[in-house]
Amino acid sequence: MNNEKPSTGEIFEDLDPAPRLLMGPGPVDVYPRVLRALSTPMLGQFDPQFTTYMNQVMALYRQVYRTQNHWTFLVNGTARAGIEACMVSLISPGDRVLVPIFGRFGHLLHEIAARCGAEVVTLETTWGRVFEADELRDAIRQHRPKLVVMVHGDTSTTMAQPLDEVGAICREYDALLYVDATATLGGMPVEVDAWYLDLVSAGLQKCMSGPPGSSPITLNQRAAQVVERRRHIEAGIRADGTVDAAGARIQSNYLDLPMLMDYWSPRRLNHHTEATSMLYAARECARVVLGEGLEQGFARHRTASGALRAGLEAMKLRLYGDPVHRMTNVTGVYIPASVEADKVRGELLTDFGIEIGTSFGQLHGKIWRIGTMGYVCRKANILRCLTALEAVLRRNGFASDAGAAVDAACAVYDVYDDAPA
Repeated sequence: MNNEKPSTGEIFEDLDPAPRLLMGPGPVDVYPRVLRALSTPMLGQFDPQFTTYMNQVMALYRQVYRTQNHWTFLVNGTARAGIEACMVSLISPGDRVLVPIFGRFGHLLHEIAARCGAEVVTLETTWGRVFEADELRDAIRQHRPKLVVMVHGDTSTTMAQPLDEVGAICREYDALLYVDATATLGGMPVEVDAWYLDLVSAGLQKCMSGPPGSSPITLNQRAAQVVERRRHIEAGIRADGTVDAAGARIQSNYLDLPMLMDYWSPRRLNHHTEATSMLYAARECARVVLGEGLEQGFARHRTASGALRAGLEAMKLRLYGDPVHRMTNVTGVYIPASVEADKVRGELLTDFGIEIGTSFGQLHGKIWRIGTMGYVCRKANILRCLTALEAVLRRNGFASDAGAAVDAACAVYDVYDDAPA
C-alpha cells in the first residue's frame, strides 16, 4: 500500500521578471501610461461609462488610421485575431484571393486564405525586396481576384511595401484590398482613406507600444457591404423575426465581423465579454501616439533607425535588404560569419538585458533583426544597444573600431536638435 501523501502542488513565487530592453521585432517595452491604464478597475461591459470608452476607442483609432470609417474598433486577441477576423469574414469558399508574398507573413496570409476555402493565387518575389506597382497591376489584371491581401511591413524581411497606388489599382479591377499593418501602425504612415485601403488590421505590441492581446481594425463601406451579406445572428441572442443574410455563414463565431459590428454599434448586441483591461490599454496607446503627433512619431522612428543603421555600419556590419524600402522601425543586419548567432544574442540578453531577434525560414541564422519601435525608440536605447553589441561582438572575435558605432549614431542625432533623449 502506498502511504505517500499526494503532492499539494507548487504555487511558485511572485512575478518578478528580470528587467529587459526589448529591441527585437516585437513585442517591445510598453509605455508607462499604458501599464498604468492596465491596472484601472473593471467595469461591466454594458456600463454607460464603459460603452463611452468603447466609443472613444473608435474615435481615437480613426485618427491613428487616418480614416473616416465608422467601423473602426477592436478585435479581442493578438494581431493575428484581427487578421483572421478580416479574412474569415470576407472570404467565402471558392473566392479568388491574390496574395503578394515578400516575406514570412505573406505566407501566413496565404495559409489563412486557404483555410477559408479560397482559390488562392500567389505572387512571390525575392526576400529583401518588395513589389513595384506595375507588377501588382499585372497580377490583378490577369487573375481578377475578389480580394487582394497584403502585408504592409513584413518584419521577417524588414521591408515595407508601398501602398499608395495599390488601392486605386484594386478599385480599377473591382477587387477589395485588405492590409496587415501590424508592424507599421504608429511608426510609419498608414493612410487608410488616401490609399483606398478597404480593410486594415494591426496590433498593439509594436509601434503602438502596448501589450499583445488586442487588434485595432478598420473597414470601409465597400468592405462592410460584403461582410453584411454573410450576417447570421446566433440563436441565443436573435430577436423574433430576424432574417439572416443570403451569404454563406462566416466560419468563425468569435471572429465574425457582422456580429462584432453589432456589439460595437449602439445596439450593443451581446457577442462576447470585451477584454476590459486590453480596451483600456488600447485607448491609452492611441492617446500617447496622438498626443505626440503622428508626424512627430514617424520622424522619431526614422531618426532612431537612421542612427542605429549608421552605428551598425560603423561597426563594419552589413545591413540587409533593399535600402529604399526598409521599414523605419526594424533593421535587418547580416550576422558575421565568424560568430555564433545565438551565442551573441544570448550574451546580449544575459549580460546586458537587451533582446534582439533572429529571423525565419531562409533568413534564419543569416540576419539579426533589431527593432526601434514605440517607447523603445529613444536615443539612450539606441546608444545602449550599439555599445552592448560592440562589446559582445568583440568578445566573440569580431572587432571594430571602439566607440565608432556610438559616434556615428550621435552624429545622426546631432542633426536633429529636438531628438528625444
